[in-house]
Amino acid sequence: MAKIKPMALIESMSKKVCMHSDVYFRTNKQTGVTYSGKLCHPSEKADSVNQTKAKARFAKVVAAVRAILADPTEKAKLETAYKAQTKIGSLFGYAMKKLNANYDENGDLISNGD
Repeated sequence: MAKIKPMALIESMSKKVCMHSDVYFRTNKQTGVTYSGKLCHPSEKADSVNQTKAKARFAKVVAAVRAILADPTEKAKLETAYKAQTKIGSLFGYAMKKLNANYDENGDLISNGD
């Protein structure tokens, strides 16, 4: 993605301008830098077996992260660890990175990460 200096209209914009657009905007909340990217020639093929497996695994990990973030005690523990680091910019992203390694290629839990 290319770095841009946004004009006033798109300073706080993220995602697409409209549903027909293929240009995406994202602002890093920590640094304030806005990035733009363009989706060129998206694939029109059906998903392969590996892509389907990866999507199913990702859905399981996301469901686990949402469950953890819904539990106040687990969320408090995770927030403490999240605030101690500076690399990842969101609590959800931090939880995804932390939990992602705990699941095998089929999306089955292999460890609790403790």
